Amino acid sequence: MKFLRKLPTADEIKEQYPLTEKMKQVKAERDAEIRDVFTGASQKLILIIGPCSADNKDAVMDYIGRLREVQEKVKDHILMIPRIYTNKPRTNGDGYKGMLHQPNPTEKPDMLKGIIAIRDLHLSALGQYDFSCADEMLYPENYLYLSDVLSYVAVGARSVENQQHRLTASGIYVPTGMKNPTEGDLAIMMNSIRAAQHSHTFIYNGWEAQTEGNPLAHAILRGYTDMSGKTLSNYHYEDLLNLIDLYEGSGLVNPGVIVDTNHANSGKHYLEQIRIAKDVMHSCHQNPEIKKLVKGLMIESYIEDGAQKIGECIYGKSITDPCLGWEKTETLIYELAELAAR
Repeated sequence: MKFLRKLPTADEIKEQYPLTEKMKQVKAERDAEIRDVFTGASQKLILIIGPCSADNKDAVMDYIGRLREVQEKVKDHILMIPRIYTNKPRTNGDGYKGMLHQPNPTEKPDMLKGIIAIRDLHLSALGQYDFSCADEMLYPENYLYLSDVLSYVAVGARSVENQQHRLTASGIYVPTGMKNPTEGDLAIMMNSIRAAQHSHTFIYNGWEAQTEGNPLAHAILRGYTDMSGKTLSNYHYEDLLNLIDLYEGSGLVNPGVIVDTNHANSGKHYLEQIRIAKDVMHSCHQNPEIKKLVKGLMIESYIEDGAQKIGECIYGKSITDPCLGWEKTETLIYELAELAAR
């Protein structure tokens, strides 16, 4: 292991790239509105929506600007949290690891440029479009670089069993979703939620840290892969009833779930997200307990349909998992708003 250079601390980066007073106010208001959904005080449907990976600032900001226009039209029933996913887990370690590693996907990794680029992107979304956004906590140590701008944090299927992810989540003050692991064991997911909701003392970034627990930690169902390698979904009516049963008697507060409409739930067939989203809404209409449990949907969406290889340079097209294009996304949001209003 070769140590290339000492990177700035999170406090140093925040001092160089600070929030304005207006941005702080907007984020506080959004945090309160989002919190109300997870505590049950609000019946709005949350959409955590956006590209699989944020690979290009211009395209991501273009996309978020479009979301802002639609958000104003559906604000009575839908609350959108744009996905700005700046670091990506790789199953075998190969491939694009996100803007944190490579601000330009065609150039070599540069972690300092990456730290600055991801903070700049989140600040731009907040400053220009009043959107505090979501990101995945792939590296617990790096969370502090964005802790003051994020309104939603996801812990991925490959990370949810990791002790450091669970304990760090217990010190996060915004909703934090714990995905079911790739093999689908919901007991592991429920244990991660329990750990995140409890207080802990542990080592974090060279400090002895103490947390109070995160009462907004919750489940994300994303499907799974069985021992034979077959992808299976877990968003159906019966799956949601099963999750209700797991929550009951668990001692966990604010039971809730975000349903991931892509990944193993769709078998990575991105167009299936449209059907899956509507299926979940139908389940909510059939059972008031399911409606109470489901807080929202996670949708992978960008400007262009599908995905491309790095270097093809098609504006607004994913270079990781395939995404819904904008036209289909806009139509789906309006349809979900109508369903949420029922």
